Amino acid sequence: MAGFEERIAQNPDDHQARFDLALGLNSKGAKTAAVDQLIEIVRRDREWNEDGARKQLLQFFEAWGFKDEASAYGRRKLSAVLFS
Repeated sequence: MAGFEERIAQNPDDHQARFDLALGLNSKGAKTAAVDQLIEIVRRDREWNEDGARKQLLQFFEAWGFKDEASAYGRRKLSAVLFS
């Protein structure tokens, strides 16, 4: 995951690196960190990869369950970005 972090540090708009980092973070159980990366993509470029970051968030929420703390956190952050 360090490689993705380096790519993002060099280019904050490297959305593919940020997306891949989010997937890796989720696989390690770092759900809120994964949410933060995907939210950042949505904030910077909602249309990236055919709205891929938002769609991935929804898949995470479904997999985690809607009562999961990370799902609630992610839904709040996503709403704030989409409706601000």
